[in-house]
Amino acid sequence: MTLEAAGVSDAEEAAYRILVTMERASAHDFASRARVTPKEAEQTLTALTVKGLASHSDGTPRRYRATPPDVALMPRLKQNADALDVARATATDLLEIYQDTMRRRDAGQLIEVITGADALRQHLRRIQADTRDEMLWFCKAQYVAMPSGSNSAEFDALARGVRYRVLYEKAFFDDEGAVDNVIEGVRAGEVARAVAHLPLRLAIADRAIAICPLVPGGPHGSPEEPTAALLRDSSLLAALVALFERYWDDAVPLHVDDSGAVTGTDGAAGADPLSSTDRRLLSLLVAGVTDKAIASQMGLSRRTVQRHIQHLMTFAGAATRMQLAWQAARRGWV
Repeated sequence: MTLEAAGVSDAEEAAYRILVTMERASAHDFASRARVTPKEAEQTLTALTVKGLASHSDGTPRRYRATPPDVALMPRLKQNADALDVARATATDLLEIYQDTMRRRDAGQLIEVITGADALRQHLRRIQADTRDEMLWFCKAQYVAMPSGSNSAEFDALARGVRYRVLYEKAFFDDEGAVDNVIEGVRAGEVARAVAHLPLRLAIADRAIAICPLVPGGPHGSPEEPTAALLRDSSLLAALVALFERYWDDAVPLHVDDSGAVTGTDGAAGADPLSSTDRRLLSLLVAGVTDKAIASQMGLSRRTVQRHIQHLMTFAGAATRMQLAWQAARRGWV
């Protein structure tokens, strides 16, 4: 039988299956079809009626009729599904509380050592598959576990709405296929920046778990297998997140134009290609001049001014005009 999820027992389901084949049936009619006594038939039909699986007439003898399955069963199934969702969410919360408690009592729950390129690759894929909101990456030159273009888990995560912020060091772009891989990632939604040098390799998922290689290894490292640490919520993880944000603030945004050309890969702040129009517009924007007044002073349409500002925000990695002004001042654009 298959209706247990709707709160229907096997015996009730068997009886309901018989009743749906009968237009109207007395207890005697049902008893004959089900091969039970009239008393047993009356008890079964009463039980179906109480559960909303049947209804009956007021005459004598009573005649029973099956409630349509979509009316009788679908609300029950939805109610149970909602209850299951609530139970699943509660179990998840309890698991997080349990894990947090264990981490506080057992340092082994905070740091897990990963040995070998295969194991490292599997962990990197798994944490990306489990990420809900954001991935943070430090990408250094010469891969350890994932060659350029092999991280398909990133594109799966981007497709379901996970935000990726990725920092590349300048030497990374010398690796074979690296530039094409970055172009593909940026076009898929990755937010990328570059710096001259990164201190370590790093991947952080939802600011709750991080993977950080401890010793060199892999195809371009030492001949030994790489050893990495998997870190869970802790002061050390918080420090790594802060390290990422510090480098992110100083990094140069990577920009991919329609032709596929990439700018900013050298990680040098002085390389930001701003036109004289952009610089004049920025100076007016920072001074608090309105879009309408900027358009009038520069002989541009208001729409063109807004388009220039949006381009500059994207280039600077700024989400608001206030952030753009701050980035412009910090980078010496104005």
